[in-house]
Amino acid sequence: MVTENDDLPREIVGVVKWFDASKGFGFLTDPDGGSDILLHANVLRNFGQSSVAEGAVVRALVQKTARGVQAIEVLSIEASASDPMPAIADLCLAPPDEVARLPLLPARVKWFDKAKGFGFANIFEQKADVFLHVEVLRHSGLSDLAVGEAIALRVVNGRRGLMAAQILSWERAAQEVKEQLPGGGPALSKPRFAAGAV
Repeated sequence: MVTENDDLPREIVGVVKWFDASKGFGFLTDPDGGSDILLHANVLRNFGQSSVAEGAVVRALVQKTARGVQAIEVLSIEASASDPMPAIADLCLAPPDEVARLPLLPARVKWFDKAKGFGFANIFEQKADVFLHVEVLRHSGLSDLAVGEAIALRVVNGRRGLMAAQILSWERAAQEVKEQLPGGGPALSKPRFAAGAV
């Protein structure tokens, strides 16, 4: 049944069916059972991410258009709740509660190759590279990273050096810091790393 409100934006919580950063779009499931919802890369970038992992839960404002229902604003993205943390050797000895207490460190992507499954980032004002594993990226709700992209990392000392245990978009990290610190506070932290595998 068509009503006058069909063209007004509505809030939904959908699951990412797929997203291809190189094509510049992907689709969310409609929780009301309707057609898939288009998620354009520009809308995702406005949220502060260049990609999103399949299975991630997205809260968004959507609107009916001549081309179908499209997301017009992403409000939040959460990694799939059913997706356990990957069994990566360097992360196995760092308990999740210890990793969650680590500060978010500001970083920039040096390079990332999704096909190879890894890449590196540099923490601001630090010379050492931080290893980025594609499974940690996916578990963090992302599927790809662009060179030069600003991100925030929680880092552990692994067998082969510094390794990201969590990767967040810059905007998501800023929001997390804002929510945790009443009245604001420093958004950037000095490096402190957990001991992963030795």
